[in-house]
Amino acid sequence: MIGAEELSTILRLPPPTAEQVAVIQAPLCPALVVAGAGSGKTETMAARVLFLVANGLVRPEQILGLTFTRKAASGLAARIRRRLRTLAASGVLDRADARSGLSGGEPEVSTYHSFGGRLIAEFGPLAQVEPASRVLSATGSWQMARRVVGRWDGDLETDLGPDQVTDRLLAMSGGLADHLIDSLALSDEIERVLAVLRAAPPSATQRGSVHSGLAGYLKRLQDRAWILPLVDAFTQAKRRAGVVDFADQMQVAAALVTGQPRIGEVLRDRFSVVLLDEYQDTGHAQRVILRAVFSDTGIPGRPSGHPVTAVGDPVQSIYSWRGASASNLPRFPTDFPLRSGQPAPTLTLSTSFRNPSSVLTVANEISAIVRRGAVPVQELRPRSGADRGDVRYGLFGTAVEEETWVAASIAELWETARAARAPGDPTSARTAEPADLPPSTAVLLRRRRDMEPMAAALRAVGLPVEVVGLGGLLSEPEIADLLALLQVLVDPTAGPAALRLLTGARWQLGMADLAALSKRAGELTPRRIVAAGADGHASVRAALAEAGSGEDIDSASLIDAISDPGEAERYSAEGFRRLRRLAGELHRLRGRLTLPLPDLVAELERVTGLDVEVRISSPAGRAHLDAFADVVAEFASSGGGVVELVEYLLTAAEREDGLAPGEVEPAPGRIQILTVHAAKGLEWEIVAVPHVSDSVFPGSRGSTWLGDAAQLPPSLRGDAADLPQLALPAGGDQKDMVEALAGHTAALKADLAVEERRLLYVAITRAERVLLVSGHQWGRTGSKPHGPSEFLLEVRAAAETFGPAARWAPAPADGEVNPLTSAPRVQAWPVDPLGDRRAPVRQGADRVLAALDRLNRSVDGDRTAAAAAEPRVDRSAGDPHDWARDVAALLAERRAARSRLIEVALPQSISATALVDLADDPAALARRIRRPVPHAPTPRARRGTEFHAWLERFYTSSALMEISDLPGALDGERVPDPEDERLKTRFQASSWARRIPFEIELPFSMTIGGQPVKGRIDAVFRDDDGGCTVVDWKTGRPPPADRRAAATVQLAVYRLAAAHMLAMPLSMVRAAFVYVALDEQFAPADLLDADGLAALLAFSTSSTGQSHDVVVADEADDVPVPPDEPDDGPEPPQEWDEPPPEFADTGEGAYG
Repeated sequence: MIGAEELSTILRLPPPTAEQVAVIQAPLCPALVVAGAGSGKTETMAARVLFLVANGLVRPEQILGLTFTRKAASGLAARIRRRLRTLAASGVLDRADARSGLSGGEPEVSTYHSFGGRLIAEFGPLAQVEPASRVLSATGSWQMARRVVGRWDGDLETDLGPDQVTDRLLAMSGGLADHLIDSLALSDEIERVLAVLRAAPPSATQRGSVHSGLAGYLKRLQDRAWILPLVDAFTQAKRRAGVVDFADQMQVAAALVTGQPRIGEVLRDRFSVVLLDEYQDTGHAQRVILRAVFSDTGIPGRPSGHPVTAVGDPVQSIYSWRGASASNLPRFPTDFPLRSGQPAPTLTLSTSFRNPSSVLTVANEISAIVRRGAVPVQELRPRSGADRGDVRYGLFGTAVEEETWVAASIAELWETARAARAPGDPTSARTAEPADLPPSTAVLLRRRRDMEPMAAALRAVGLPVEVVGLGGLLSEPEIADLLALLQVLVDPTAGPAALRLLTGARWQLGMADLAALSKRAGELTPRRIVAAGADGHASVRAALAEAGSGEDIDSASLIDAISDPGEAERYSAEGFRRLRRLAGELHRLRGRLTLPLPDLVAELERVTGLDVEVRISSPAGRAHLDAFADVVAEFASSGGGVVELVEYLLTAAEREDGLAPGEVEPAPGRIQILTVHAAKGLEWEIVAVPHVSDSVFPGSRGSTWLGDAAQLPPSLRGDAADLPQLALPAGGDQKDMVEALAGHTAALKADLAVEERRLLYVAITRAERVLLVSGHQWGRTGSKPHGPSEFLLEVRAAAETFGPAARWAPAPADGEVNPLTSAPRVQAWPVDPLGDRRAPVRQGADRVLAALDRLNRSVDGDRTAAAAAEPRVDRSAGDPHDWARDVAALLAERRAARSRLIEVALPQSISATALVDLADDPAALARRIRRPVPHAPTPRARRGTEFHAWLERFYTSSALMEISDLPGALDGERVPDPEDERLKTRFQASSWARRIPFEIELPFSMTIGGQPVKGRIDAVFRDDDGGCTVVDWKTGRPPPADRRAAATVQLAVYRLAAAHMLAMPLSMVRAAFVYVALDEQFAPADLLDADGLAALLAFSTSSTGQSHDVVVADEADDVPVPPDEPDDGPEPPQEWDEPPPEFADTGEGAYG
């Protein structure tokens, strides 16, 4: 048998711990693995798969892995594939059966929801269950539910708005499906409880027929009566549309597998081993599905004993609010018993490979209570040789002081890291931007409402910020401007949105002009109402409706006043000009509202200039605009229009937890602000957890089913046996009932407090190096101080051994008032968008304009004189139609057309091969960017493409049948090229065929000298000295000697990217072109480093005096010139709205 240690030696991986060995080599039977945060569970699961396959116990395609996110599923699958590929080519397995097993198919790794959908698709016909045509995303579900609410014509006994009703509808619908309950069962249970409460007699001392404490409970219980019909209507709407949401999918799958035991037999035969990741986050329906398929045999007392390994951590169970059941993990040993009926064994992974020792000390202190739960959990231990790390903590007088400390601490840490990575430091070779790549950093918050103040504090010290999540995204200035513009276009009553536009950085309407516009809105109000109907009755109805809406009339008509501002004399000359321009812009954009939503948003970006503005002034660049475009595209895929989009976005902005978060990726170069829930599964070098204050973290407003009509009673939940149950005293009076209800609420809130503790544990264990934890006495609102929470006191107790608190503010004296609310807040409005920067920016703008003027005069004196002689429009007299601007633009266009030098901006991202062209012939590259020409198919290009595909198959050794392997699949195709076979034969005879690549087709994205560069590395091989060699396969000829230096730029980029992605010093990474047809390799020893590549980029784009991101083409050569025909490498189809093919890197350069 090949053991776990031997496998790690073969794969050149660190040796596993004793706990990991026990998991990897565990017998083929059910087992629970309690894996602490950062304990290497993904690597351990991959190693177990490798152990089972290498020893011939299972074949790869007989293994099923399930997890929660597509990212986690793809990551686990990729890791398993790499390990199997390396082992298959290692030559250590002599047995033919073992070798054939390694070269077999691949394990199936997917999400729990995908598995449920597959069950329905494959086995649904057995129970007359039709697979749904489409699974609704969270966005699609919200949109459909909102339509149901909007079209509801029955009575709704609530004062909630449509969006709040939609939230409750979705929550109740999801809860019913998660726990396999229908609305009738919920209605019956609520009526049962209400009947007991109503029958209780008054207490001896109460006044009135209903106890004052009981009235609120009765109302909240009765609130479900109006939600349930909406839930039924929502279910019917989905049925009519032939769609399901994720909760429906699990409910249908659970009913299917519990009613058809044959399904379990088929799947147990198909999958000999099952791995369940993050099992603590599964819900009741998922537990029912997995138990029915992989444990139950349909025969009482005869469990299958199928080899199911569940991996999870009860201390990280934080998703009960979205249906997860914390009791699933402790129930696993009895849900999946051994064949003998005994509970499945429990194994442990308790060594943290992520956190330093000081962070683990704090984490273990916080988790101590939780670790004594139904599943005992060991303390996390630091790995051998782990650093102590850095834990900083404090309590501050106000939330503002606390946020200032967090921002200053991060700025100091970034500056220290920047100094340590200065040019010349050996570590600087590992990154593309040594001086500008700060440590990965996150600020994790309990409440979304605290994101914007925290972001402001960070920006105040010059730090770049990304607010993660849709709710946070909408608070970013550029996105808020886009949303305001969308509101104004579709809603004539969107007064606040109109004010944002009018007083924003672009239009900057002054106070006097705003007052005049508001007065004009009042004048227009009667005219607008009359226009709303064809007769007097309709006008009266409209006026009454408007009066009853509670909206301010001026605000409601402000947008109308923009379109019809009245006489110019009301306003300043500049104010009136801006109003006319804004009115014209809105008019034109309303004509574009029929565009597809992504195109409409792109048009808004272009018209407002936001796409240009963020590139110049925002540290995040286009990151927020791109994220917003993704949100809009997802919404558009569900069929919604622009009005529904605006409603959806406004709801997302208002909700405390936002709408369904996407999968988050750590972002280099900026500080990410996100909720703790969204941070699970991620890690950063520096993590700050502020606002650990009483009533904030832990929160005091956790809701229970007695206070939230959207929640299910514990008696109906699938995990009812593990939850506090409501016990109403038989024969008790109303006072007894109130006491029972209050006691039940307290018990439920105690459970919520435990989840808050688990949430803090998750936040703390995200830190790889530095942890900041803090709180405050006074919040931004409220008349009572918060003070430190019990959590912060525990952090201080654990961290005092590493150093004193940064500050520990004393408790406020009795009667002391909140300093953040006692003094009136003074702020200038409208806000100057430039602020203190106005003077230097104005000075810089004047210098630029002067330089442009000198340049225009120097190009052609006659032309300049002619331009000066052009008739000018007197702007001082007013220019309502903006003709002066148009004339100036036309004259500038004519002057530019006569110039022979044409500036061509580089695309946002270029490829490594484009850098070769930039070094070789910048002018030719500029011509191809300006006038891209599709590549005609060539034999050499085809040969390169097919050879690369064959190489990937050669190294992956996949036994899955390809389409081309089917009989007759190649009938009618081209005649086989003998040169293809010669290339393959030559490669198989080379030494490279006997080496095993560590990575193949490795994509990368990095920044060199401020220019984003993307590409794909063909292969990376490990060397005996611990370094590696990056290989770029070439099927053609080497470049001429005089052009070889330019070609090596491609290798330099690949080498730099590999060093960065593999965390290796640049000196340990080599790179080579391998010319397969000639069996030659070219491995230059003097490749450029990061600074050299940045200097090359700067020189190539500025040697003609142009800006850094501009190359220059001469007008005389301005004809469509196709690039040199490449010898190999696929060229993508030409897409005229995308960068030209040179910038879609395929791993092939201009030569070979």
